[in-house]
Amino acid sequence: VQLQACGGGLVQAGGSLRLSCAASGRTFSMLAVGWFRQAPGKEREFVAVMGWISGSATTADSVKGRFGISRDSATNTVYLQMNNLKPEDTAVYFCAASDSGPYSNAQKYEYWGQGTQVTVSS
Repeated sequence: VQLQACGGGLVQAGGSLRLSCAASGRTFSMLAVGWFRQAPGKEREFVAVMGWISGSATTADSVKGRFGISRDSATNTVYLQMNNLKPEDTAVYFCAASDSGPYSNAQKYEYWGQGTQVTVSS
């Protein structure tokens, strides 16, 4: 499975961005696609995950009510809609795919995209 993430950029606090993650290759093996982020000097943090077959969605408490995850099965694309962005949301955002389930643990994901930078200015 190959993952291509895009959509990051520079935005002011309170603004919105939508990240995209396009999957290709052995997508039939995927059970979940998730988003993680990593700020400088910090560990990679779970943001959201969607069950690829079930369509169930889970978001981290830190972004609940502001971020939403969705998918377009026809194009094998998963989106992360980010609203009311805060400076603490600044990080490199990664999408990842799992063959085993919708986990919040990054170590459960076999496939990773290259990351896209999101910078929120105050």
